[in-house]
Amino acid sequence: MAEIIRMPEVLAGTAEAAVQTWNVGMGDVLAQGAKLAEIETEKAVVEYIAETSGTVGRLLVAEGQNVAVGEPIVVLVAEGEGDAEIDAALAAAGVTVSPAPGAAATASPTAPEVPVPAPVSVVAPVRRFVSPLVRRLAQESDVDLGSLTGSGPHGRIVRRDLEKYLELRAAELSRSAQEAAMPSPAAPLDPVVSASGDNVGYVDVPLDRMRKAIANRLTLSKSTVPHFYLTADCRVDELLALRARVNETAVRRVSVNDFVLKAAAAALVEVPEANSIWNTDSIRRFDRVDIAVAVAVDGGLTTPVLRDVARTPLSEVSASVADLAERARAGKLRQHELEGGSFAVSNLGMYGTASFSAILNPPQAGILAVGAAQKRPVVDAEDVLSVATVMTVTLSADHRVLDGAVAAQWLAAFQRRIENPLSILI
Repeated sequence: MAEIIRMPEVLAGTAEAAVQTWNVGMGDVLAQGAKLAEIETEKAVVEYIAETSGTVGRLLVAEGQNVAVGEPIVVLVAEGEGDAEIDAALAAAGVTVSPAPGAAATASPTAPEVPVPAPVSVVAPVRRFVSPLVRRLAQESDVDLGSLTGSGPHGRIVRRDLEKYLELRAAELSRSAQEAAMPSPAAPLDPVVSASGDNVGYVDVPLDRMRKAIANRLTLSKSTVPHFYLTADCRVDELLALRARVNETAVRRVSVNDFVLKAAAAALVEVPEANSIWNTDSIRRFDRVDIAVAVAVDGGLTTPVLRDVARTPLSEVSASVADLAERARAGKLRQHELEGGSFAVSNLGMYGTASFSAILNPPQAGILAVGAAQKRPVVDAEDVLSVATVMTVTLSADHRVLDGAVAAQWLAAFQRRIENPLSILI
């Protein structure tokens, strides 16, 4: 029987997404676990992996087309089925859609030929390849595609090319505004004057989908989730020494953040009440520790999730983080890699930030903000003043899920492991 595949909710709270690239065409045989498409959300491009098998009978949306989550995007058929079975399945589901224009780009010999509009923007006499999504974003930003140079395959104009152009344009507009504000002896100008009497130049940078999503999601989190914060100063001299010894023989160098992730996971095992999320009418507690890692990408932030961190060796955690970060920056994360997790870690220590507080990413109930390891004066248990390397961490917690005592127990468990790092390796 024909099976309808619908647009997935690749990120929690996502209302719509676009098929950036179809990896199949009409008549292709799709195996379970194969890549069906690349889906672009406001925050990332993720691979949509097929959860079933079949033959592609009809593509229902075109590349670049925005589709609400849950709407049909493709129909799979079994051997011997065709348009009649597809139409019947769509009718039974109450769907009245037609094949997307150009969706049958790789039609099988038995499929009817469908005219395929070329995904190009033509600026005579050069033929410029550009995705429909980038074309729409360029139109919204009033950008002539003829001004862009494509860095994608075969010179294809991709999203990063447009964003780079917008950044350069914004910088140029800012310079122009500043120059225009300077009076010329030959032609005196009437400068724009602020309320304080200063000459002011500025430029409005358009919001892209990622920045809008971040703004909406974090505003919702901060306004609807009751945050509270706990801070601890962790002495990390022993951890840094252990890391240096590990890296002397390790095939892959491990980072301080890798130790932080393992310590956080061990603390969640010790205090299982903290390994929970808000589930509207219940609190869901997990028996496995999955932790999201904040990764800075062009124009924003994404949070891929590490699985089963507590039972994963340090070297494998390090390799997984590096792989996820690299693919996040390249826009190649898969759908399941952005889902789940009860806890998150955000580390700005590499930028020299001493301490900060992070905003929760619902439904996760905790996020640990990690600052830089710095030399500071400390007083030990014998009241002796000395110098130690100290790292400040701040836990942001959802008070609907975690009470202060539970959050404090978790933070103490984390601090013990950071200050006694051999316990992380056991």
